[in-house]
Amino acid sequence: MPRPEVLERIKAAEEEAEEIVAEASQDRDDRIAEARERADEIRAEAEEEAEEAAERRLDEAESEIEAEATEIREEGQAAREELIAQAESQMDEAVEYAITQFEEAVHAQT
Repeated sequence: MPRPEVLERIKAAEEEAEEIVAEASQDRDDRIAEARERADEIRAEAEEEAEEAAERRLDEAESEIEAEATEIREEGQAAREELIAQAESQMDEAVEYAITQFEEAVHAQT
């Protein structure tokens, strides 16, 4: 094979190799860009899901707290009403006791 043909074939092979390397490099860059984009999408989806889960947990906790607060208020109201009823039932005794103590104090002074 003549020397100029060999040089041309070598040059053509080098150009083809450079094209293959450039294409492979571009393909690699494209794949990396796609992978990064997909990773960003996955990260955004995960953050959104985490925020939604946190919001659900917060709503559930608020509901539980409100139910507990309602129960405590109801128990407090019932205890209050019971104390009022007991105080009212002992009112006559307390008045009678106070009058007796007053009368005794008045008689003790005379």
